[in-house]
Amino acid sequence: MATAAALQPTAAHNLSQSARAEATYETKVDSTYIPRGDTIATLNYFAPPEDGAVPFNYVEEPPEGQPQRNYGVFSVEAPIRDIRGRESEYNLDRDAFAVVLNVPESAEKDFVNEESVKKNYYPEVEKLILDNVPGSNRVFIFDHTIRRSDPNAPRGPVSRVHIDQTVKSATQRVHVHLPDEAEKLLQGRYRIINIWRPLNGPVQASPLAFASSASFRNEDLVPVEHRYPDRTGETAGIIYNKDQQWNYLSGMQNNERLFLECFDSEALKPGSGVQGGRVPHTAFQDTRTPEGAVGRESIEVRALVFGP
Repeated sequence: MATAAALQPTAAHNLSQSARAEATYETKVDSTYIPRGDTIATLNYFAPPEDGAVPFNYVEEPPEGQPQRNYGVFSVEAPIRDIRGRESEYNLDRDAFAVVLNVPESAEKDFVNEESVKKNYYPEVEKLILDNVPGSNRVFIFDHTIRRSDPNAPRGPVSRVHIDQTVKSATQRVHVHLPDEAEKLLQGRYRIINIWRPLNGPVQASPLAFASSASFRNEDLVPVEHRYPDRTGETAGIIYNKDQQWNYLSGMQNNERLFLECFDSEALKPGSGVQGGRVPHTAFQDTRTPEGAVGRESIEVRALVFGP
């Protein structure tokens, strides 16, 4: 793994002027071009509320007089490494992300009907987790989100650095979804893992960036109240830290899966050796994306994972 110094923005600007001009020209004339290789992109980090209030975000329509969220963004140009060809170098215990290649074609074809996705795709995700997360012995999938780069789509790519869960919300999830077994399950190892894949790969536009958990500090994380109509959970806003090491998987295909570990109880135990359980991630706009590129469509499935 390269050091943080090797990923400083100056490295990407060392291309010759002619090479940069050629790359820019290529993206303009070829709408099928897939950006690959290390790059630099603008990432939108958490900026705290100006009035010092507890940060919040309403999942649905906010009450009258309230904003959708009360915090802002702090934009930074950051280096992002392409891990294509080096996928096996990363793992959940250290980086909180992992890649699985050559996944069999899904029985779910359209990904437009919620019940069909649950019936056909959820069992595949459950098996994928059990086969690829050592020691896992039980999976409970609690929801999924489909994102489409269409102004009329219910959900689009999120261009804001965040983590889906905190310690508080992960524990709360176990109580909410498995109340009768929660106390027993919380005595063992429990995790929340998102399984992410494109639906119209290879991805050209709005790729997903994810930072290694090993390069991330506890103080970089800020709990944000995630306000549902019937309860309040937590997500995490992320404060910029120049040591955070960002990655993406260029041209991600439909038969590839990205495991994003949002929480791991083992990481809370001193001496466990686990640095995972907190993977910041965000969509980003790649300046090399060609004109006329196909907008990204993707699905993320969120699961509680138990064991060993």
